[in-house]
Amino acid sequence: MDTNPIGIFDSGVGGTSIWKEIHRLLPNENTIYLADSANAPYGTKGKETIINLSIKNTDYLINNHCKLIVVACNTATTNAISLLRKKYDIPFIGIEPAIKPAALNSKTKAIGILATKGTLASELFNNTASLYASGLKVIEQVGEGLVELIEMGKVDSLETKALLESYLKPMLEADIDYLVLGCSHYPYLIPLLLELLPNHVKIIDSGEAVARQTKNVLESKHLLNLSGLKSKNVFYSNSNPDILKAIIEDNFDVKYLDF
Repeated sequence: MDTNPIGIFDSGVGGTSIWKEIHRLLPNENTIYLADSANAPYGTKGKETIINLSIKNTDYLINNHCKLIVVACNTATTNAISLLRKKYDIPFIGIEPAIKPAALNSKTKAIGILATKGTLASELFNNTASLYASGLKVIEQVGEGLVELIEMGKVDSLETKALLESYLKPMLEADIDYLVLGCSHYPYLIPLLLELLPNHVKIIDSGEAVARQTKNVLESKHLLNLSGLKSKNVFYSNSNPDILKAIIEDNFDVKYLDF
């Protein structure tokens, strides 16, 4: 048994969509969530900067005794996780666009991928796309501006809706039947996406799969918290903690962290 916390970091508040799935599946696990909102979005930054930010986040979580780290950011996963795994002697769980299930199940042989520039340009993403989606029409769209709007608490704004409509237009013209969300911020847009997409288009994000993988790794390494005590979940933001508190929608401890 290991009562040390699971560490989770993201470029901002979006990774809480991953945290919610982990907490739902593993309610007894203690967690520390780190929102690097002051540096959001990661998707527009260069690889070296993304790696350095990921190392900084990881160092903080390890210094706070985390037993496993979830990189709840597609851009950080695709650009930095291989280096993190070499650098640190601790399990890492990554997140990347769920291309495989979309490609295997598409009937129209056309799928849309909404992601950040950093994810779509990464070697890991392109290798995965080549492996599973080579025979399909893949419409890739950089979701420029979406992370910033979510970080400002404007998930339901007219500006966000207009931006999404413009990004979905070429996908719908290509007759996609799956939309893959390639950024952990984007699940917060699902209610809006359901308004804008035809009923036959299915939305796929990676949250549940990441939670299952986290559980599998904890079990295999005998790191599960079996104490039966109420879990402690702490959230840190280096920008506006009120945005983080609002998006969690629960009475958890949210703190400002100057890092």
